[in-house]
Amino acid sequence: MAKPTGFLEYERHDRSYDPVEERRRTWKEFVRPLEATAMNEQAARCMDCGIPFCHNGCPVNNMIPDWNDLVYRDQWQAALTTLHSTNNFPEFTGRICPAPCEASCTLNIDDTPVTIKTIECAIVDRGWDEGWIVPVMAPRKTGKKVAVVGSGPAGLACSQQLARAGHEVVLFEKNDRIGGLLRYGIPEFKMEKRLINRRMEQMAAEGVEFRPNTEIGVDISVSDLLAGYDAVVMSGGAENPRDLEVENRKVEGIHYAMDFLSQQNKRVEGDSEDIAAPNGAISAKGKHVVVIGGGDTGSDCIGTSIRQGAESIMQLEILPRPPEKENKALTWPNWPLKFRTSSSQEEGCERDWSVLTRRVVESNGHVTALDCVRVDWVKDNTGRMQLQEIEGSEFQLKADLVLLAMGFLGPRKAGMIDQSGVELDGRGNVLANTDDYRTSVDKVFSAGDMRRGQSLVVWAIREGRQCARAVDEFLMGDTTLPR
Repeated sequence: MAKPTGFLEYERHDRSYDPVEERRRTWKEFVRPLEATAMNEQAARCMDCGIPFCHNGCPVNNMIPDWNDLVYRDQWQAALTTLHSTNNFPEFTGRICPAPCEASCTLNIDDTPVTIKTIECAIVDRGWDEGWIVPVMAPRKTGKKVAVVGSGPAGLACSQQLARAGHEVVLFEKNDRIGGLLRYGIPEFKMEKRLINRRMEQMAAEGVEFRPNTEIGVDISVSDLLAGYDAVVMSGGAENPRDLEVENRKVEGIHYAMDFLSQQNKRVEGDSEDIAAPNGAISAKGKHVVVIGGGDTGSDCIGTSIRQGAESIMQLEILPRPPEKENKALTWPNWPLKFRTSSSQEEGCERDWSVLTRRVVESNGHVTALDCVRVDWVKDNTGRMQLQEIEGSEFQLKADLVLLAMGFLGPRKAGMIDQSGVELDGRGNVLANTDDYRTSVDKVFSAGDMRRGQSLVVWAIREGRQCARAVDEFLMGDTTLPR
């Protein structure tokens, strides 16, 4: 623990944002870090709670009280070592994780949790500034070759762990740059891509070979991959988006969120429009934008549309509006369902709940509006919640651009998965358990969203680390890699 009375002496104080009007005009990150003194006080608030529920709230099981105590005592380098012992990329999670650890904090019973995410980000950012983060070289080489397919957070974490165990690791990525969802699915204003590039330099020095522009199942067959490597890890993510199955869906102006977001990220990277949008540019400039889907991806579409100059933005959610505040007695220390407003939503948009899109209205082959209806959620005879349209609640929304951010239905099957012949679970994900991460095909493993379905970056990092341990044990008979 940190200071025994810290939580009584200091109020919770978190990072702030640049003013809305200022940040709406830039693609750069806009979070303002706390000063060193304030950070020390916030770390001091970590109390002697007896059972640190934050450990279980965090998917990578970060040793949060330990590095809070070290920050409080101004032992930042030791705090960084402790942080890295469970998380390969805390600069990613310190920016984009929703912080389930804070929901599990004992002080969250009073709605004043320790600023865990802020402290985590400060530790790793200082580590980079001070030059403490350097390549971690394997003590010996094993002579084993591992192919990791998919360079999102699961693939990156798995590759780094395997390289540090002494294996020869090649990380394959079908896109032109490494990073997967981190690179092309998350806007620059939430996480600048220089952070990925910096980690890539570290990993390359550790022995990881990056091969972008290489799609397994297209450029290289799965059989050739299996013939050339001692183990293969499938970590390609959950890229199959949920579609809007309504009349006139195929008219122009309706796009998947990831197509929209990846184009803008390519522009920010400096790509020409021909490279960023080979099948036609998607722009919100001057348009009435409707985002269907109330999650983080929908929020990213809002922030991106604002910066592109949208005329108006409406975000629709088919589920009811969550309560303003959770019932702590029923939810804590678990992640609560409650009303939240993201930084992008703060910047300017309308939001509506319990809305079903019935039909796309079009003119000359382009969307002009959406016919919608309000719905109620009621239990059927089996106790399952079903939606019912509310008679007389029909309305129409003007729309020049519709962005579908309704989640994902698992990995793409064409190519690698079909060729590999791995078994799938009932939801269409690659079947593998969390004990050994092995698929039904010999020497093939799977981790991240491709195995567990759409989830958080921090869960992908956890799975990548655990999968690396399983692969190392498979190749060597035992392992010293942590879970």
